[in-house]
Formats: sequence, C-alpha cells, structure tokens
Amino acid sequence: MRILVTGATGWIGSALVPQLVAARHHVVAAAVRSTAAAHKVRSLGAVPIRGDLEDTDSLRRAAEESDGVVHLAYRHDIAFTTDPAGAAETEHRVVTTLGEALAGSHRPLVVAAGLAGLPEGSVATETDRAVASGPAGKRIDAAAHALSLAEHGVRSSVVRLPPTVHGAGDTGFVPRLIDLARRTGISAYMGDGANRWPAVHRLDAARVFHVAAEHAEPGSTLHAVAEEGVPFRRLAERIAAHLDIAPASLNADAAAEHFGEFAGLAGGDFPASSVMTRKRLDWSPSEPALVDDLEGGGYFP
Repeated sequence: MRILVTGATGWIGSALVPQLVAARHHVVAAAVRSTAAAHKVRSLGAVPIRGDLEDTDSLRRAAEESDGVVHLAYRHDIAFTTDPAGAAETEHRVVTTLGEALAGSHRPLVVAAGLAGLPEGSVATETDRAVASGPAGKRIDAAAHALSLAEHGVRSSVVRLPPTVHGAGDTGFVPRLIDLARRTGISAYMGDGANRWPAVHRLDAARVFHVAAEHAEPGSTLHAVAEEGVPFRRLAERIAAHLDIAPASLNADAAAEHFGEFAGLAGGDFPASSVMTRKRLDWSPSEPALVDDLEGGGYFP
C-alpha cells in the first residue's frame, strides 16, 4: 500500500514509519515543515512532502493519491500553551479534508486521539463515547467526525492514546515529572496517590496504528493501551528512588501549587481498557511496562 502519514517525524510517527516500510508499504510523509524534518523522513525510509497542517490543498492531493492515511500530527506547539482551541480547530479541518479526499474509496483513515472527554474514575472502554468540552473540545468532535466517515465509504478508525506514551527519548509528561521532582526535591502525588494513569510504550502504540491501517473495521474506536492504570504513587515512588529524594503526599491545594498547570493530569484517574482492541487487531503489547521502562528507557542519564 501507498500510505500517507502525517506527523511522521513525531514521537509515534518515527516509530510507525519504519514498521510500515519493513512491511513493504510505500510511505509518504505529509506536512513536513522543514529541511531537517525532510532529511529525517528520508532516513526513516519515507518520501517527504513539504507543507504544514494549514495547507489543506496539499493534504487533499496527497490523500487522493494514497491507498490509505494515518493522521498523527497535531499542533502541540500551541495546544498546551497559547491556543488549544486553534489547535483543535485545525485538527477538525484536517480530518474533514482527509475524509473528503477518501470518500467513497473504502480506503483506510486512521486518526490519533486521546482519552480526554471520557468519564474519570471508571475503566474506559472502546465503546465509551467522549464528550466534547472546553477549548479543545473540537478535537473530540474531530475524532467523532472521523468515525462518521465510515458512512461515506471510508474505512475510518480512531486510535485513542493514553497520557503516557513512554520509551527512550520521551519528552512528554514523565520527563516533566522527573524534572519537577529534581528541581523541588520531592516526588509528589496527590492524596493517597491511588489515581491511575494508563500507559503504552511507543513501539507498541505504533503497532496499533500499523495494524489498524491494514485491518481495522470501518467506524472502529481502538485503545493503544498496554497498562490499564498505573497508580500515580507507584510512579512517584520510583522517581524518588532514582533521584534519592523523598516521595510526598500533597493535599489538593498544595498539589495545585506544586504541579501548576499539570495538576489536573497529575491528580486525574484515567484507567482505560484495551481488551476489545487486542481482540479486533490481534494486538499484544510486548515492550517494557512504564515503571520498568524507567530503569532502561533513558529517563535517568
């Protein structure tokens, strides 16, 4: 297959592209924004198309010429800082454009999403519907729109990712926790620290996108989740042991001050199941678990 990938140089994309190439797919990377990124795309074995997510004409042409699309790119540069609503609106435009390009073709469109909008405190499954709210709500709407494209002749699927996609080279939430602990001298958790984070290794996550592009049923929601829920306290204690500092329980007010804008995530309880995904895709995670990966994943150089 000729597979178009957005976000090919990103955290998951740079793991996915070599997997697709090894499976003898011809991979084209869209929305490649710089010369350096184009060089990286070529080193991964794919062909770059210069542009960005705002260039919907280029995305449309590239999708029309493909046998399928995996959409991983997102405006992370503004999503968590200045303009989360703008990032979500761009996402909706991109999914709409890709869907129009593939309409009636029965070719695959696999779209990355998160677990945001699902009820906290209970184990989320693939059948649970996310509810859009807040400035980033349009990203949830975009995922719902992607699923609806199955009614228009697109083999669309949505892959929900946990807040922690870990592995060597990680620049996400776990390194931020480690940096915060190093700077403040405590590795903190909220209350009893029993709140749970689902997690997946980036290589296992990439395999979900790979198999989804090849085999996912139209309109399916998939969970790239290897661990249903890692207690936050367990993560904080392992970080504390590595840094030779004290783990510490904080009340809500102290945690809000300590974690800042990160407090909602640090105190959130987001367990998620992938039982249906494993069955549908015959997917079985094989990479290290989150806490084990702290030992050998390059988190403590």
